Amino acid sequence: MQQNLSTAGSLIRVLVAASSVVMQAGLEVLLSSSPDLDLVSRASTTETLTQQIARSQPDVVLWEWNDAADSIPAVLITDPGDGSDVDTMGGDGLDLSPAIVVVVDDWQPLAIAAILQAGVRGILPSDATVTEIVGAIVAAARGLTVIHPDLLSPLLSSLPASTRTPPTESGEALTNREVEVLTMLAEGLGNKAIARRLNLSEHTVKFHIGSIFSKLHASSRTEAVILGARQGLILL
Repeated sequence: MQQNLSTAGSLIRVLVAASSVVMQAGLEVLLSSSPDLDLVSRASTTETLTQQIARSQPDVVLWEWNDAADSIPAVLITDPGDGSDVDTMGGDGLDLSPAIVVVVDDWQPLAIAAILQAGVRGILPSDATVTEIVGAIVAAARGLTVIHPDLLSPLLSSLPASTRTPPTESGEALTNREVEVLTMLAEGLGNKAIARRLNLSEHTVKFHIGSIFSKLHASSRTEAVILGARQGLILL
């Protein structure tokens, strides 16, 4: 669905999900402050969230993530992180799943990494400003990944020591194609979607991802994206 947002002047359709009525109301007031956002629905549980997504077809879900045990509905997952793909592509080739921006209260670096691997596009702390939340929604709707600086530093620190060490000067650089693939990993795309975007076979995409992991000394997609951003190869 994010691909539909390239039309100039189109409003970004947002669904607010929060278990707390107070938080839900606060997020709704926040959205009303931006002329670029259109509140199309709300949900208070995971079950109603899935129903409302199907009914209102939002571009972005703004979700209060208040429990590390919360599970992401399958309809939202763009990359399960295990190398497989959940097919969220419609018959016209467009991605039908909304982008997810989560507001996290009680967070831990490992939980943040798991959230990213599930395909979430934006992660913000509960004390994020109005400007930061609106900016994250807009960026996520455009296919970008946004991690608040307050969350990014601890996440980097939690990575294994070997992945925090920049490659030496003799290290092999990523090819232009590998940078393209890494950028799409940052967008939350799975192997199947990347293959379609680049007109490649899934086998070739897996080969490029393996090469990226090797060159960046990364053990997961999340680590590869974070390390790539740290080295200036891509922007988050």
